[in-house]
Amino acid sequence: MRISAIEARDLSEAWFLCLNRTLTEGREYKIDRGSYAGQRRKELDYLVLHIKYPGSRPLIPDVPQGLPPPSTMEYIESYLPYLMTAHRAQAEQYTYGQYLEKQIAEVIRMYKEDGHNTNQAFMAVGDAQSIFLSDPPCLRMIDTRISDNRLNFAVYFRSWDLWAGFPSNLAAIQLLKEYMASEIGVEDGEIIATSKGLHLYEYCWGLARTAARME
Repeated sequence: MRISAIEARDLSEAWFLCLNRTLTEGREYKIDRGSYAGQRRKELDYLVLHIKYPGSRPLIPDVPQGLPPPSTMEYIESYLPYLMTAHRAQAEQYTYGQYLEKQIAEVIRMYKEDGHNTNQAFMAVGDAQSIFLSDPPCLRMIDTRISDNRLNFAVYFRSWDLWAGFPSNLAAIQLLKEYMASEIGVEDGEIIATSKGLHLYEYCWGLARTAARME
């Protein structure tokens, strides 16, 4: 497998850099199982993405005029409960928040009461039954580290839609990190994101090429 290592200043630059890398180096194949089965996608074998200043605004990609934005802050605000709380709509198989809500509170307590030097402040998404879902969770972990009084996240996505999922996911995760840092009493830090399935679906290849050229 080919490891793609990308360093980015902020979330917007991270998206554009990943677009370019996926378009030029992504493996193209037909999907046998999963979202858009039977269609094609371009996918990086394994991504390691280091974002140094993920809190820089705007949190969503600053796309050129005339190109539809992959996400909006209004959508991010509506997405946050899905990430942070256990509330689940009737038609939803799961939410990330159903796994994370209690773990978020425990990680905050752990750092505040037990100290910053620990490797145990890890939050898992999914369980042994997730494999049987028709669409298992894409985000599978948020690991944390406080270094130099800054809260850093290391996140892993088993599968990651680069065009629309990536911007919304990372913006919401950044807001979660800012909330947790404030509650713990430390500064906001970096994000390291990894995935063995960062991809572009065929329906958005044209949009992705336009965005990559205009950036």
